[in-house]
Amino acid sequence: MRKQRTPFPILQDGEPISTPVVSRKDPHKGKLRIGDDWNAITIIALSQSNPLKAVAEFVENSIDARARNISITRAREKGSHCLRIKDDGAGIPRDAAGQPDFHYVATHICDSIKRRLKAEGAKGVQGEFGIGLLSFWTLGEELVLTSAGEDGRTYQMHMRRGSPDYRVIRKPILLPEPGTELVIRGILPGVRSFSGEKIQWYLASELRDRIRSSGVQVRMIDRIARAEFKVEPRQFEGRLLHGLPVPVTPGNDLYLELYLNESAPENRVGLYRRGTRVLDNLAELEGFQRPPWTSGCLQGLVDAGYLNLTPGTRLGVIHDEGLEQLLHELEPVEAELTRAIEAQQQAAEEKTSREVLRSIQTALKEALLALPEEEYDWFELRKKGDGRRRSPADSESEADALHEDGVSPPSAAASVEPADQLSFFEHPGPLFSVKISPASAVVAVGQSRPLQAMPRDRSRRRIEVGVALRWEILEGEGKIEPADGEIVKFHAPAEPGLVRIQLTASQGEITCQAEALITVTDTLLPPPVREDATHPGIPGYTFEKAPGQLWRSRYDADRNLIVINNGHRDFVFASRNKTLKLRYLCRLFAKELVLRNFLGIPHDQMLERMIELTLYTEEHLK
Repeated sequence: MRKQRTPFPILQDGEPISTPVVSRKDPHKGKLRIGDDWNAITIIALSQSNPLKAVAEFVENSIDARARNISITRAREKGSHCLRIKDDGAGIPRDAAGQPDFHYVATHICDSIKRRLKAEGAKGVQGEFGIGLLSFWTLGEELVLTSAGEDGRTYQMHMRRGSPDYRVIRKPILLPEPGTELVIRGILPGVRSFSGEKIQWYLASELRDRIRSSGVQVRMIDRIARAEFKVEPRQFEGRLLHGLPVPVTPGNDLYLELYLNESAPENRVGLYRRGTRVLDNLAELEGFQRPPWTSGCLQGLVDAGYLNLTPGTRLGVIHDEGLEQLLHELEPVEAELTRAIEAQQQAAEEKTSREVLRSIQTALKEALLALPEEEYDWFELRKKGDGRRRSPADSESEADALHEDGVSPPSAAASVEPADQLSFFEHPGPLFSVKISPASAVVAVGQSRPLQAMPRDRSRRRIEVGVALRWEILEGEGKIEPADGEIVKFHAPAEPGLVRIQLTASQGEITCQAEALITVTDTLLPPPVREDATHPGIPGYTFEKAPGQLWRSRYDADRNLIVINNGHRDFVFASRNKTLKLRYLCRLFAKELVLRNFLGIPHDQMLERMIELTLYTEEHLK
């Protein structure tokens, strides 16, 4: 008779503990085991957090079975929603009798045959945990798996959600079909809303490389929505980056396909393992929560075959030496990607600057065409002979030429012979206002500057005849010749200062007045020799980073540039929105224009001018 083993007591505080002996040699050692097998299976079956991932695993099983065509059908049968996945692959592995070995599939949870195939050198096989079939619990109530045997008969395995039982029956069908058919009936309420289009988009991203490398044709048939889709591998957008410093790893288990795109929140790099997506965004991993992966400028994938996945969901990786190897191998790639992103951002900033400058210049041109030209003479916007109003620069050159002979030039309107007689409404009315062009100007000591009188009626039409003009200097030194002409020349004195000029226009009993302010300047240095004598024109702009300083912008006359402080808090605030930034820059342009055109006038009048110019300019901003 066999001798019965006697339990060896373990003492604790001198008292025996009635715990059975695990090992005769060392009672403090043992092996882990599952206390409740069915409870463990339930936990595994419900561990899949994404039902679409379960659909992807069923499609992967068909790809592993070397299927060439896979169809996924979403339908309603006998009043119940179902999902059918059918392929033309090798089917379920056979047992010794040549029948589909459903018994092995159902009784070897967590012991996948694919693991042994991979250990023997099989390529292109993805599963390894033996739990993919149980994920139907996250989709529906019942699973029916159909496959044919070598005897020409068709067999089915039935499993129900929440039940430990399974049964295999023979399906009465005359001619067996190749491959495998998987049907999930009683689709759960939360999964019924997944349309065929949504399933197609998910599979196109999830199995992108597996579908592309295997050449399998996958169709999504949605009979509920009456639509059909072809699952095509997702195409990335942007510029494919070549020549990345990818290290040569054993077995070439690291593959990169990265595209540089414009910054957008939806741009991300997926993490894959052997063609199957593991994470939608690589930046979700702690070691990659930094640029360039978080820049929003990259699309594509990183495929590392040596990563170890979390068995339950296969939506993450284990933080072991495989992940550490990936971090190390991507370090030189990150440096190259950062340089490419910086170069793209610099080019984008230059393009944006050109577009902003073009928008502001166009808006300023339109605004100055609507505003009185006699008050703004900084920019040369109107050229001779183009059918538009002439700039004061043109008037100045014409006045200089004619005044050399002591003859006052006629007005532009008087010099042109009208082709037809003016209609009644084109004749100007009585005098209503008069202005001086320019209303503000800067003249060097000893130099001269032409000024022009602009009498108008109530409708702003020019009055050419019947108006008596009288020029006089109210404050400061200087001389005006002639004192009663339409276009006169102001001769600056030998000393700098401010000169206030008054113009009085009379028509019968109507009298109007206007004033102009001339700033007479001097310098200790000789003026620079300019190669061209053209007007400066609308300036460009540049940035100078000066955080903490109060100035927002300043005009650099030598370079004809407006220097903008892009470190100012107002600029930082405006940069959050493209439209707001454009309006901010436009107001800085208006500020510099007003400061240059209206030197020496009271502050309240200068603010009025700025509001006027800003209003007309922002109307044309695009």
